Amino acid sequence: MPTSVARLSQGGGAGNQFATRTAIALTAAANACSTMCLATQISADQVDLRKPATQPPFTLADIRRAIPAHCFQRSLLKSVSYLAVDVLLVALLFTAACYIDHLGPAKWLLWPVYFFTQGAVCTGIWVIAHECGHGAFSDSAWINDGVGLVFHSLLLVPYFSWKHSHRRHHQNTGSVDKDEVFVPIVLPVGSDFHWLMKTPVYRALHIAFMSLLGWPAYLFFNAAGRHYDSKKERVEVLYSDIALGLVLTGLGMLWKTFGFMWLLKMYIIPYLVVNHWLVMITFLQHTHPSLPHYDDKEWDWLRGALATVDSIADTHVCHHLFSYMPHYHAQEATEAMKKVLGPYYAQDKRNVFQALWQDLAACPFVTTDAPGEATYWFQQGTAGKAKQS
Repeated sequence: MPTSVARLSQGGGAGNQFATRTAIALTAAANACSTMCLATQISADQVDLRKPATQPPFTLADIRRAIPAHCFQRSLLKSVSYLAVDVLLVALLFTAACYIDHLGPAKWLLWPVYFFTQGAVCTGIWVIAHECGHGAFSDSAWINDGVGLVFHSLLLVPYFSWKHSHRRHHQNTGSVDKDEVFVPIVLPVGSDFHWLMKTPVYRALHIAFMSLLGWPAYLFFNAAGRHYDSKKERVEVLYSDIALGLVLTGLGMLWKTFGFMWLLKMYIIPYLVVNHWLVMITFLQHTHPSLPHYDDKEWDWLRGALATVDSIADTHVCHHLFSYMPHYHAQEATEAMKKVLGPYYAQDKRNVFQALWQDLAACPFVTTDAPGEATYWFQQGTAGKAKQS
């Protein structure tokens, strides 16, 4: 997956809110049987882990000046070349998979290889379509929306619906009141989540739900989503629905022609792999013990955009600051802006599966250090420390 890995850190906003709401219901039921409430303890190590939450001594313009000008230039040819390579890889993998069932016992090994590899490559295509929604694919809005609509629809993503909700996420990142996805539950000072939610069994179930159903729940049930505001948005949502209807019709015809098991192996399981990577990547980019959240009394756009952490491919902070920058310049831009951001930049180098397991335990809820404050911090646990430079 040579072209997809470099783009993973710019994944768009999937949510775990449906699972979180379920968790709240479970917690309420457990508390009905037990009145135990665990006191929150804020240790010195926990405070040391945090990124600065005060107003930074630099502006967005200062950050931009530190980045080479060519990093903001979009090349249609280069963007198309990345997309073409991924489409070619998808076609080659699909063709090879057509022969797997003829290879005897080896098929039991080759099918999982196909599922994982095809899902990873399709994640790269998902992220290219995501760039289209930000206007980073080319200088043409028509090309951006056309490419984004086609390739997101092929992955069962309602392009325009997602584009508008994702814009709200970028406009309100880090806000406990207005962000679109991965908004933690706010707890009162001095309380903690129930012991049941700290168990390995709960974490394993949470990971399974997020990986398999988190993204579809957000899309099909609007879990944690907001309503569309304008007539233009409603019309574009209709375009997305039509495109999805065409793709679903095509999948139905493939089911009728080749059978459900063929469709399951060739499309559905790789699609679920895409969902897994999408949710895990975006969760880790926005969930870390070092990250602050703010309510409306304290939040501002720059600090909200900085309330992200680089993991996987190390460019998501840059993406939130300059979402219109193409992915192939983001690494160079990240290295340049680190000198300006200083301790306001956080990078997590843990293995991503280790980070997912640890941060689910450490970061399901936020609270303030004292009543009346407007900066919220994740509950701490066993999570690893972000590298700050």
